[in-house]
Amino acid sequence: MRRAFFSFVLLAGLAPASCHAADKDVSSKVSGQRAMAHVQALVAFGERRPGSEGHREAQAYILAELRKAEVEVEEVNFEAETPRGKLPMKNIIAKIPGRSQDILVVGGHYDTLWKDGFVGANDGGSSAALLLELARVLRRQMPLEKSVWIAFFDGEEAVEAWSERDGVYGSRWQAALWRQQGILRRVRALIVVDMIGDRGLTLRREQNSTPWLTDLVWQAARDKGYAAYFLDEETAAYDDHSAFLALGVPAVDLIDFDFGPNNRYWHTNQDTVDKVSPRSLAIVGEVVLETLSRLMSR
Repeated sequence: MRRAFFSFVLLAGLAPASCHAADKDVSSKVSGQRAMAHVQALVAFGERRPGSEGHREAQAYILAELRKAEVEVEEVNFEAETPRGKLPMKNIIAKIPGRSQDILVVGGHYDTLWKDGFVGANDGGSSAALLLELARVLRRQMPLEKSVWIAFFDGEEAVEAWSERDGVYGSRWQAALWRQQGILRRVRALIVVDMIGDRGLTLRREQNSTPWLTDLVWQAARDKGYAAYFLDEETAAYDDHSAFLALGVPAVDLIDFDFGPNNRYWHTNQDTVDKVSPRSLAIVGEVVLETLSRLMSR
């Protein structure tokens, strides 16, 4: 994701939580511990930039976990034109069917920054981990009123330096493909999650996002008792929601750009498992589920 600018506000962090294996909860609630276990597994693969061994292992892991959850999976393979030539990439779409033709999409990226030694526990790991947990939970809530598609976007990070042509490769490809296939007109809303595992969770309203959808998320957070983590200040980001917004899809980006004191962990090799909290993952997951529930009846 691209760096945004905002007025810095110090917010008390979440209480530390141990990073142990997933619990045995099989209820319809989001399990922060299950999501945390996914973060740990992904980080164990090391660097996950497109074309790397860790990237292939992460893809195999995501696919295996989705199939274990008995979720329908579509693999979207494509070649991205990058400053380093063509690179093979893969979007992974998990589909939980609903009664209507309407689709709600929850997405995020699973690749990591092109930086030696960067394992991206929060930046790439937390979003992919939460999406896996949401797929498990939503599968157990069938039948749904609207279909929910969970999109694991590849190539969010720039290969060399951010520009309009270097970055968010997977979401740009998917938005164009769905428009070509006639699917995009069925997508009623997109929620993107990015860097949402920070122990000091601090989410600000992304100013390019669709206002009514942002309001819906923030109201859901207040009603769930999480207003302290969803601030009314604004930030701005060009992220995996941007290509969809450009094509008229209502979209909101849930992104925490306040990663560590003075944001010092962002895009550094300090983005490690110890900086991620199961509690933060659970909070964002519960708010996303509540928002989806409200979107079902719109």
